[in-house]
Amino acid sequence: MIAKHSKNSPDTAQQELPLCTLQKLGSTVVTVRDKDFEIYLSEKDIQTAIRRIAAQVNADYAGLNPVFIGVLNGAFMFLSDLMKHIHGDCTVGFVKASSYEGMESAGNVSFQAIDGLAIEGRDVVVVEDIIDTGNTLKALYEQLGQQGPKSLRVCTLLFKKEAYKQSLPIDYVCFETENKFLLGYGLDYDGLGRNLPEVYILKN
Repeated sequence: MIAKHSKNSPDTAQQELPLCTLQKLGSTVVTVRDKDFEIYLSEKDIQTAIRRIAAQVNADYAGLNPVFIGVLNGAFMFLSDLMKHIHGDCTVGFVKASSYEGMESAGNVSFQAIDGLAIEGRDVVVVEDIIDTGNTLKALYEQLGQQGPKSLRVCTLLFKKEAYKQSLPIDYVCFETENKFLLGYGLDYDGLGRNLPEVYILKN
């Protein structure tokens, strides 16, 4: 499946796009399959927030050797950019989780096994792209807790506070967002849009 980008023009604006493409219309709107999204957070906004959060993490873990666990697929961009600003020793790993089908949360959370991560007695930071209901986070939190970490904290790029149904604390938040479908910077719609450097929101 190929994502196609093009500038907005009178010709392309009138063309019907195939459902398997992503079309960037100018600098503020993208069309993914059958949905239009408008820009919500710029690349500059995102990077500024990441530097702010990284400073907090550096202060909290100064002199320690934390383990950062990125939740795939969505957190790959956020974790990569966050790590560029983390000072000192640390370990990085990933876990793959899934709770979405299309644009809806499926409710049931599934994980691929966490391989090769020794977290017993370690300070662990779970890195999420987005937290909405918190179902994925709760399931992962419980799974990691069984492995005996010294501490367990959560860092997320986006937090839909209105949708959140859990009591677990969210320790580091770049942005609190509206309870609407978001796209880009690791977040997808049916597999497309993860490569966008900005975050987009579904148009009304």
